Amino acid sequence: MAVKESSNYSFPRKHPALSYFLLTFTISWTAAFLVAASKLLQGQPLPKLTGILMFPAMLLGPSFAGIFLTRRLDGRDGSRNLFARMRHFRFPLRWYSALLMAPAMVLGVLYGLKIFVSPIYAPNRFWLGVTFGILAGFLEEIGWTGFAYPKLRQRFAVLPAAAILGLFWGLWHAPVIDFLGAASPHGKALPAFFAAFAAAMAAMRVLIAWFYERTRSVALAQLVHISSTGALVVFSPAAVTPAQEAAWYALYAVALWALAITLLLASPTVNLPQNS
Repeated sequence: MAVKESSNYSFPRKHPALSYFLLTFTISWTAAFLVAASKLLQGQPLPKLTGILMFPAMLLGPSFAGIFLTRRLDGRDGSRNLFARMRHFRFPLRWYSALLMAPAMVLGVLYGLKIFVSPIYAPNRFWLGVTFGILAGFLEEIGWTGFAYPKLRQRFAVLPAAAILGLFWGLWHAPVIDFLGAASPHGKALPAFFAAFAAAMAAMRVLIAWFYERTRSVALAQLVHISSTGALVVFSPAAVTPAQEAAWYALYAVALWALAITLLLASPTVNLPQNS
């Protein structure tokens, strides 16, 4: 029996991050399909409400995969450690500056475009939108930061580990990508929007990793995720075309990458144990 159990878990133990991605994508994309199945099987276009409902269903993936694999691979001590990092708020106040990154970058890009390109890029003020990020930030980071990032860090330095995670994070949104942003559906601009969105998410993941390296706080990662999603929903200009939305997301990605590279170059890597 011991040999059989070892065989069953040999792949996850050798490839924990890849196992996380496979399990997360399987659960999330299956859940999204089930929400949209009635329309898809009838060959009908998906209404925006269906697309919006697909996203909370997808949140089952990263949260379940993170908790399940932590328990299976790291045991009870690993589970306790994960939940401890989710409750870890006792770090210097300066690290809470991470919550200002996304709002500052979004507003900076949009005000710049408003001044130099067109008033159509004026930031929106949909304040209720900040609530859209709460569930996503809390549940997603259990898996992305709580499990997958520390496992990737066992093999890679900060930048490649975070970039790999960011690319998978961006791809994970694929089933609902056309329903994100104010200009959905995006039509012919969808590939450009997806590329810009994925680039921005990869950069944000590097920034989240930079702060996590210094605090070991999954709670802070959750708050940054909430701030990031909330800023995009609150301030996204309502009247832009799909092509214009793809353009400003691309500039937002450039701004985030510039900040991420600056922080990585300005501050040396902190080599703390990845299970702490």
